[in-house]
Amino acid sequence: MVEFTVFKGSKEGKIVQSKTTRELKHDEVLIKVTHSGVCGTDEHYRKVDMALGHEGAGVVEEVGASVKTYRKGDSVGWGYQHNSCNHCKQCLTGHETLCPERALYGSADLDQGSFATHGVWKADYIFRIPDSIPREFAAPLQCGGATVFNVLHSFNVKPTHRIGIIGIGGLGHLAIQFAAKMGCEVVVFSSTDSKKEEATGLGASEFVATKGVSELQLSRPIDHLLVTTSAQPDWKLFLPIMSPGGAIYPLSVDSGNFTIPYMPLIAGELKVQGSLVAARDVQNEMLAFAAHHQIRPIVEKFPMSAEGITEAMAKLAEGNVRYRAVLVAQ
Repeated sequence: MVEFTVFKGSKEGKIVQSKTTRELKHDEVLIKVTHSGVCGTDEHYRKVDMALGHEGAGVVEEVGASVKTYRKGDSVGWGYQHNSCNHCKQCLTGHETLCPERALYGSADLDQGSFATHGVWKADYIFRIPDSIPREFAAPLQCGGATVFNVLHSFNVKPTHRIGIIGIGGLGHLAIQFAAKMGCEVVVFSSTDSKKEEATGLGASEFVATKGVSELQLSRPIDHLLVTTSAQPDWKLFLPIMSPGGAIYPLSVDSGNFTIPYMPLIAGELKVQGSLVAARDVQNEMLAFAAHHQIRPIVEKFPMSAEGITEAMAKLAEGNVRYRAVLVAQ
């Protein structure tokens, strides 16, 4: 049996330090957590009595008897999905994120997360971190990076396409880098010009400020539009700039309804494409791609403590993190 510290949410929204005890099974790995990203989804579970965090990175301390792919000392990470049945159609075709028996953050393994000293996870659902990616940067890639990469990888995006990205935050600043390195033209939409220079430095080809305008002026239409802001955009502004047959990807988590004008969607044969998290093969490709192209999240670091987590989540809730908060083990 292994006992370790976890940091949980609570009914009052206070971060609570607690203990978890786990038995290391034959197909599992014990990981010493060194870093964890703080994601907007964590904020959604802050008032739930569960261990928080799903952007973990750390070092393997022990492996189960049947684990052959990892050994002590390996640098690894894990994300939103923890397990699946491995025998349904979705699992057999590489779409295990859609498995009816999938184990996801917030609905399974509620006694442990990446806001912790350790974790015990299925070996099949952890990922080797390339040596060239420090774990402080690898942690936010486990969910934030994988989420945007999955869109660009899995839904017929081509290097000749123009990619629109709404927002330069935790997801947006990573989407800009991935899309640019894939050879796409990247058009960034932000409320003001304040982040124009930064967006250009990350790889944006074009920048459009949206605040107070009645029409968006672009050189050419958008083929794929990634919505990375927490609030839905003004669709009356954005639908006219979409290419016929273009696709829209709402990537932020929201419990409300997705609303969009009906006729422009039909007239342009536009698509609204849901996208959850990356399947394992896509996640591995994302990490290899990030390593090869030196893609790095811009991070702010906080201590892995109740106080540090509270500070990081407060700053995230206020929208003041630039651009991914990372907890560092003390």
